[in-house]
Amino acid sequence: MKSCVTISLVEEARGGPFVLWDGLRAGCELAARMGFDAVEIFAPGPDAVDRDELRTLLDDNGLDLAAVGTGAGWVKHRLQLADAAAEKRRQAIDFVRTMIDFGGPFGAFAIIGSMQGRYDAEVDQPTARGYLAEALEELGEHATQYKVPLVYEPLNRYETNQVNTIAQGVDLLEQLSTDNVELLADLFHMHIEERDVAQALKDGDPHIGHIHFVDSNRRPVGEGHMNFIPIIEALREIQFEGYLSAEAFPYPTPEAAAEQTMRAYDYWTGSTLSSR
Repeated sequence: MKSCVTISLVEEARGGPFVLWDGLRAGCELAARMGFDAVEIFAPGPDAVDRDELRTLLDDNGLDLAAVGTGAGWVKHRLQLADAAAEKRRQAIDFVRTMIDFGGPFGAFAIIGSMQGRYDAEVDQPTARGYLAEALEELGEHATQYKVPLVYEPLNRYETNQVNTIAQGVDLLEQLSTDNVELLADLFHMHIEERDVAQALKDGDPHIGHIHFVDSNRRPVGEGHMNFIPIIEALREIQFEGYLSAEAFPYPTPEAAAEQTMRAYDYWTGSTLSSR
């Protein structure tokens, strides 16, 4: 397992659950100083980041780019994949395509979370789910050219009524013809929706592609009350080798949150659980 921390460049999302906020250079430098393996970037769009500058920052700081979020498509541009209007759905898909094209050359996958949308009075549940599946099909195939998956995130009931649990996510993925879509298991959302977080991770194997490493209250790991012993045991059982990425509130400060995350990462991944 590898360590990762989130950097948000979306001012409209300030106050949200991203650890680092003070620009790409400062974020990469702090991530490297804390010992992270990679960063996950939440950007307003693909043109908000100079690719050459990003590559230099990653190289100079010994970091990988793990993932790029697409949530600005909803937060900033009000686009979602289950919109009642075909034109808006097309715009949403095209936005995600551009984010795939941005991250792909770095070996980074795009994440679909808040852009999945929801069903409502205008779009009933089967129709909304169908729109989402169609988008995942197209975008998953688009990502294959970069040899990266598309990563889809089930969210808690307060953020979407599309897919809330890992089991529902597995069911959705297994109905697709593409095998290039994986699941993001966000421990905060899972704490709300799953009866047993560890068992859900095991049941989600082999579809789990990314982890949002966060505590029960969306603060850094160690600042809540989640029991991480069975969670880490489950990740080891399924031989998860991807990123544990901190998508957490910058509590009490961004630097302190990053430091606490690395402390927790080292603690939970560095030795056997039998002595804990």
